[in-house]
Amino acid sequence: MARSRRHLGLVLLSAGACLLAQPPHTVLSAQDPPNRHEMTLVARDFRWAPDHIELNQDDLLRLTIRSEDIAYSFAIDEYRIVRRVPAGGATTFEFRANRPGVYRFYSNLTTDRGHAEMEGQLTVRQR
Repeated sequence: MARSRRHLGLVLLSAGACLLAQPPHTVLSAQDPPNRHEMTLVARDFRWAPDHIELNQDDLLRLTIRSEDIAYSFAIDEYRIVRRVPAGGATTFEFRANRPGVYRFYSNLTTDRGHAEMEGQLTVRQR
């Protein structure tokens, strides 16, 4: 029994060494996005900076939204995105820009009339 365990251990060790000697392979699935982007959007004085985001279709965006004063929200209706940004805080999330077109993003809070005027534009170019 001990001999067969030792033999199995040697076989596994040899197999591991063979795998390590092989060049690394990157396997991409059909769902892996060709481009990943990171961006920070700043909310201050009822304005977005920058107020325009441009992506290509199927890009994955990791978006951090930072408030420099009061609480805001970030909404894109067509992508069903609504995120709350606390006063002086930040929120980070990812989404795939899978629908080409031009979309409005805005703050949907109703605590001040300035939120209603706060908007930007997401442009997703077709591949």
